[in-house]
Order: sequence, then C-alpha cells, then structure tokens
Amino acid sequence: MPPNILFLMSDEHRADITGYEGDPVVRTPTLDRLTQSGVVFRNAYTPSPICIPGRQAMMSGQLPRTCGCELFAHDLPSGHMTFSRRLSQFAYHTVAAGKLHHTGPDQMQGWSQRIGSAMQVSPHFIAGRDEDAFARYTKDPLSVKWSDTKEVLRAGVGHSPHIVQDEYAFKGALDFIQQYFTDPYYDRQQPERPLLLKVSLNQPHYPYFTDEGKFTYYLNRVEPFLDEPVFDHPFLGQRQVRPGVDASPRELSRAVAGYYGMIETIDGMYGALLDALKHVGQNLDDWIIVYTSDHGEMLGEHGIWEKQKFFEASARVPLIIRWPNGFAGGRAVEENVNLCDLFATLCELCDISTPQGLDSRSLAHLLRGDGAAWNNESISQFGARNLMIKWDALKYQYYGEDMPEVLFDLEREPSERENLIDDPRYAAVLQEFRQRRFELGFGPGAQDEYVNAGY
Repeated sequence: MPPNILFLMSDEHRADITGYEGDPVVRTPTLDRLTQSGVVFRNAYTPSPICIPGRQAMMSGQLPRTCGCELFAHDLPSGHMTFSRRLSQFAYHTVAAGKLHHTGPDQMQGWSQRIGSAMQVSPHFIAGRDEDAFARYTKDPLSVKWSDTKEVLRAGVGHSPHIVQDEYAFKGALDFIQQYFTDPYYDRQQPERPLLLKVSLNQPHYPYFTDEGKFTYYLNRVEPFLDEPVFDHPFLGQRQVRPGVDASPRELSRAVAGYYGMIETIDGMYGALLDALKHVGQNLDDWIIVYTSDHGEMLGEHGIWEKQKFFEASARVPLIIRWPNGFAGGRAVEENVNLCDLFATLCELCDISTPQGLDSRSLAHLLRGDGAAWNNESISQFGARNLMIKWDALKYQYYGEDMPEVLFDLEREPSERENLIDDPRYAAVLQEFRQRRFELGFGPGAQDEYVNAGY
C-alpha cells in the first residue's frame, strides 16, 4: 500500500528558532527528534511571504503568478488542482485539521474531510452580491489591522482566538486518529486506503500570547533584537517598531517570549499527535512526515516585525521530511528549494504521476542524497510586482521600477545588511537575474504571455 502521510504545518515560524538549528533557548523536542531520522532542508523558501498566497501556492504547486493567487484577498479558483486533490484521485483519504486559509467558495479544494472552525467565505466571493449594499458596510482597510507597535505592546500572557482554533483542530485531529484506526465502538476493520492527514496550526502567528508558564520561562531568557540598523529601502524598511521609542526593551522581550512560547506549544501538539498514532498501532517509520510553515517572522530583526519581506527571517521556512522506510535521515540538504516543490515530491514518493503545468520539482533525489542535477533556484513573490530569485547564495530582489533592486550574497554577508546591486563583481550575474525576472513576468521587458516558471 502507498505510504500514509502526516503533514504538519504552522504559521509564521521562522526557521532559525528551533533547537535543531541551534537556538539555545527554545524547546522543540518533537521537531528535533524528527530531524534525527529525517532530512532537514536548510534553504527552503516560501513562494510568498504572506499567509494566503504562500499557502495556496504550496497546495497548487504553482507560484502565485501561475495560480493567480498573489494577494491576501485571493484564493484558488474552485476545483483547482492541489496536491490533496491529486492524492484523492488516487484513492487517498485526504483529511485536513485546522487552518487552510481558503476564503473563496471552494472551502475543500481537494480535501475529502475537514476538521476545525476556521472555514469562512470572504464577502467579496459572494456570488451575485449587491455592490451598493456592501459599500455601506465596507471598512477602511487601515482599520482592520492595527499597528505592529500595538501588537508588541499587547504581547504577554493570553489565550488568543488563534490558540482557541488550534486547540479545536488539535482535539479534532486526535479524535479522528482514534476513530479512523480503531473505531472502538463499532469495531470495524482498519481502513485499507492510504491516508493524507494535514494538521495545520495558527501559532506562532501573532498576537504574541502564550500561557503563563511558558511566558515566565522565556521572558528572562530571550534576547530581542535591539540597535538594529533599518535597511535603507522604501519597502524593506517598512513596519518598524523602534526600540526605546515605540516600545521598551522589556516590552519587546515580552513579545519575543510570547512567540517562543507558541513555538513550544505547537511542538508539544505535534508530539502528542505522533504519540496518538503510535498508540493506535501505527509504525511511524512507514509514514511520510512533513513539517513546514507558510513563512517566517521578522521579530524585530532589521528593526521590523511580521512578514512580507524577502529577508531570511521572513522568506525562509523550516522544512523537515521524514520517511525511514524510504530514505536515510539524520542529515541536512543545503540546496535551495521551495514549498511549491512539495506537490511533485509527494506525487513521486507515492508513485503518482505529477500533473502538467506546475512550478514544482520533486525533492526525491535530494531526499536520497543526490543533488547533482538539481536546479538550485528558489522563487518568492509578493503582490503583483515584488520578486525574489535565489541562486546558490545570491538573492536578487525586484520591487518595481520606482524602487531600487536589491542583491544579497549570503555567503559573503549572511546578515543581509549590504546591497551589492551596484558592485561590479556581480554585473554579469545581475544580467542573468534580470533575464530570469523577465521570464517570470516581472517588470518592463517581461514576457507578454507568462505561463509558469518553466521547470
């Protein structure tokens, strides 16, 4: 039988705040154990550093420009091909617990069963809506989200709606595991079809709240980013919270402590899910287990908070894939990969043909230790004009004709403080980046009819 799959996902988890990446403070024993027998991708990137486009690009195996989901208010068209839909076509029972962040009328998008409370169709997707009626109730967009400063100042001990939703999804996933594998009351035989179970949590997405025990543990241990130079760029310098001006160092510590506490919370939930599967007799070495997040969190680095940026803290994501019966683990992959690549990867590992038209490359060879033929590129997009292309250690960024281009060399300067766009040593590769940008449909000179990334 094809392997069962457990797909664990969080929201806004920056890749370096894990025990296995060397953070000396955070407690992530479950994720650390997965890396001991799994493969860690050290240079995995989101296709978009914001929730909805990043998630829908991952599910569709297509970059935001390809799948048409470039903004927070977008969603995949009804019936769009996703990896859950593809696996369900090949007899997988596809079950999702928790956050998927669909806002359109197709709230399933290939899942055969959903567990959780976060299902809601956005008003602008309502068919036949009366625009005049809706205009009377339209809010000022600036009133929907308060400032990042207020988000920091409110941080601490608390039980946010995100935490409540996670507890609901977690309990539902545990109940599903018990019912699906044992059915203790009707005592039916265990199912013969393979299972894809996705458990997707909101945390550590702000608000930066956690329980009192975790908060007091982390408060005097975390070190907030202070005295950070803000990058001189009209977009990369946005969303500042100024230490000592907008918030005191202690208030910044409270926000960071809340964030760390949420990471420990989700790690504990994932551990309990693994224990539940073992309890019902499942051998986890037979399962493909994936852990990732939709994007990271700046957390005050470069003086800014939240996401949307192509800095490593925001664009790079944790990615662990474990399947002891399929490939050896306990090692790291350094090649650039993308969350879009998970579609083709799951198809190949499950011996399912991959649909045409994807921006998805199977990671199977990398998982088995062979990176010789890998195209060492990763692409991220934000909105209609912001683009990141990463080749090897070079990270090129385009923000439209009215903003400067940016080029980082992470091997030379991993802190991303120096823009090398005018350095003559990079002139030749810069032209290659711009040509690739045209192929991806960005900026003057771009291809008129963009189709996909061309993998």
